[in-house]
Amino acid sequence: MKTAAILLSTLSVASAFAPSQNAASSCALNAAVPRETVLSEPDTTEFGKIWDPLGLAEMGSDETIAWFRHSEVKHGRVAMAAFVGWWAVGAGLRLPGELAYGLNFADVPSKGLEAWDAIPGWGKAQMLLFAGLIEFHDELFYSRRGTHYMRGGTPGKNMVPGLYDPLGLSTGKSAEAKARGRSSEIKNGRLAMIGVAGMWAAATLPGSVPLQPDC
Repeated sequence: MKTAAILLSTLSVASAFAPSQNAASSCALNAAVPRETVLSEPDTTEFGKIWDPLGLAEMGSDETIAWFRHSEVKHGRVAMAAFVGWWAVGAGLRLPGELAYGLNFADVPSKGLEAWDAIPGWGKAQMLLFAGLIEFHDELFYSRRGTHYMRGGTPGKNMVPGLYDPLGLSTGKSAEAKARGRSSEIKNGRLAMIGVAGMWAAATLPGSVPLQPDC
């Protein structure tokens, strides 16, 4: 039940920014990022074939396609962070000090879902609230600080300075290098989503993932 509540809460945050049919139809297509631009990044498999077997990308407008790509990048980033966190906890790595009052990081269980269950309810609420605030911040400031990703901007661009590049590694890079980096990020994010799904399945359904121990 707890896991289901987490997933439903996350989906509710994401669905708050899903493009409606009315919004898509009211926007001029020539103001949106072209479908070819979103789908033809270097070395990136398109939505079709492997990553879109149901052909959902063919059902929407150019704005919808841009929203799909923006969502894919964000979910990939979350999955990469989740995979690293799950692995770090399972490997026994712990931060010093307390996670919450009376709960030391050292006392957190090593299994992923058990570690999540050990976090107090207010701690879980803070994490979900923080994710929601990032979403609201992005949508609020896109029109003030740059072009919206559904109007020709870069899908996946986050408006919180330094959040996804705190070391400034992309500063000064050429357009080609940045395109390769975005392509790598998308592909690594896809693998991370598969990896997290595999670990979750192994943790909830023992034996469901071959060669994967319960975690």
